[in-house]
Parts: sequence; structure tokens; C-alpha cells
Amino acid sequence: MSIPESLIHQLPKTDLHCHLDGSLRPDTLVELARAQGVTLPTEDPVELRKHLTPPPGGDLFDYLELFDLTLSVLDTEESLERVAFELAEDAASENVRYLEVRFAPNLHQERGLELEQILDAVRAGLSRAERTYPIRTGIILCGIRHIDPKVSYRLAELAVAYKGRGVVAFDLAGAEKDWPAKDHLEAFYLIRNHNINVTVHAGEAFGAPSIHQAIHYCGAHRIGHGTRLREDPDLLEYVNDHRIGIEVCLTSNLQTGVVKSFEAHPFREYFDRGLRVSLNTDNRLMSGTTVTQEFLVAIDAFRLSLHDIRKILIHGFKSAFLPHAEKSALLRQSAAQIDALMLAFDPSFRPDRTTF
Repeated sequence: MSIPESLIHQLPKTDLHCHLDGSLRPDTLVELARAQGVTLPTEDPVELRKHLTPPPGGDLFDYLELFDLTLSVLDTEESLERVAFELAEDAASENVRYLEVRFAPNLHQERGLELEQILDAVRAGLSRAERTYPIRTGIILCGIRHIDPKVSYRLAELAVAYKGRGVVAFDLAGAEKDWPAKDHLEAFYLIRNHNINVTVHAGEAFGAPSIHQAIHYCGAHRIGHGTRLREDPDLLEYVNDHRIGIEVCLTSNLQTGVVKSFEAHPFREYFDRGLRVSLNTDNRLMSGTTVTQEFLVAIDAFRLSLHDIRKILIHGFKSAFLPHAEKSALLRQSAAQIDALMLAFDPSFRPDRTTF
């Protein structure tokens, strides 16, 4: 049975791995650049999107260089508030019910803003979206692997100060090779001692030892990407046994050369082995994608059934960095909507209650 895009669009979804500075609308980027006197390669939004959406088969370093352009217009409170609001608005338009937005505030200080001003602007944009649309949001603050670990510690302090005020987790992003997570242990020690959630980019451009560090040194509750986890079967079983979520970003992984094709991605293997995998955008602009599109890619590449789709959606809600009672309520509400939509599409559909 062919599963239409219209059904995937309607289904309640999550996006747990989404970078603020990689998810601008091209039109907004053009407008902000004009207002701030920033020169772009082109002011044609269509051409700009093409410029910022690399083809498959590149590498992570080239992919990350594209962020210099978007970061150049995100150094004012107004631009940060606007982009945060529009990101949540775009997510809500495809029925993403829970969105976690991650970013590194220290990368937005070219015009002299304090870290608190930057974070407050993003909080304001997301809060406005929550008041306007049926979406919940959370913020993940990112340390950067190649930047001085003292900066990561300062960001960890910021996460502690804003715990319960929008910030739901701490992350470590950036190129993995030659920049191990263990260099930032003091930041993660502070985070863990204040009972804050942890997710770490790992197993994207480096092997399973990166994932091992993320879990056993940094205390990760989720792993960003995790594509190379299959290289360590014993660690894979540990991740599975402890229900450590894997934030899969299919299109991004193809663009950065982590996999040679969608079909070669370990997503299906992870799913079949019972890992808690979710589908995410990573960067809506750079990857030219949405959560709906990521599901359509997965349906085509891995021949997903309605039951498979339901289970992956449930994984996303289960992996959300929300208090247990709130997460349970959102999960049950979303599951009921998923079941109703799937039953309307296929009257023979019967939900697998064991996913709870």
C-alpha cells in the first residue's frame, strides 16, 4: 500500500535534532542581510537555497562552513527572535507537536550581545510560537568541540541558570575528529550534577569510540546521528538496553558523506534491532528538508509500513526531553491522533499497543 505525503504531513511528529542557525527561511536570510549590510552570494531566495543546500557526497567540514553565512545575520535580538519564531512556525505547519531547537549562543556575539540576551531572544521567539500554534518547544545549548572547553563550561552554567525556563538539555556539536568529547568533561560534570539532560553529536564523522565517550564520559541520554554505532556491536546492545535515543538525520548524513546512499544507512538495522530511533531534520535549510520529507525518504528507502511509522513516531515522543508526566500526556494524546489518522486511511489498521 502506497503511503501518501498527505498522511505523513497530518501525523503528529517530533523534531529532536534541529539547529537554529541551519534552519532559516531563505527569504528571511535575504531580508536580514539587507537590513544589516551583510553581503550574500545572491539575493535571489531560490538561488540562495541552492547555494546553501549541498549535494550528496560532501563532507562534514564543507557542510559546517555554510553556517558562516547564516550566523552572519544572527547577531541581534530581533533576528534571533524572528528566526526562532519562524522555525517553530514552520515545524507547526507540518504538525510537529514537539520541537527541540539547539544552538551555541557564543556564536552570536559579533555585535556585542551577552549570552543571556541571545538566549532570551530565542526563548521569546519560541514562546510566541507556542502561544500562536499547537506546538511545544525546548532549547538545547551546544558546546562546540573545537572551541575552548572553558566556553563549554560557561554555556553549561547558562544551561543551569535557565533550567526550567526553556532550556531542556546540553549538547556538544562540531567536527568529531581530533576534538574528543572528553576534553569538555567539566561542562558535562556540571550539567549532570544539576540533573540536566544530555545529548551529544557522536558517530557522525568519527567511529563508535566517539559514541562510547559521549555515553560513558559525558553521560548522554541521546546520541545525535549515531550512524557508526554498528561498528561496535557490544556498545550497540548497551545503547539498546538502556533505551538511549538515536537522533537520525538521513538527508544530512547523505550530504556529509557519512553514508553513500539512503539504502546504505543503518537506520533500518537499528530499527529492526529495537533501538529507539527517531527521524529529524538536523538543518531545514542546509538539508532542504522537513520532518515529513525525512519520513518520506525513510518510507521509500526502507519500505516502512504503517506500523513501522507509528513506532518511529512514538520513539520520538518517548525520547523528548520533557518531565515524565508531561511527556506521557503528550505521548498518549499524539498516539490517539496517530491511530485515528491511520485507521481513517486504512480501516484494517490495528495499532501495536506494545509500543507503550
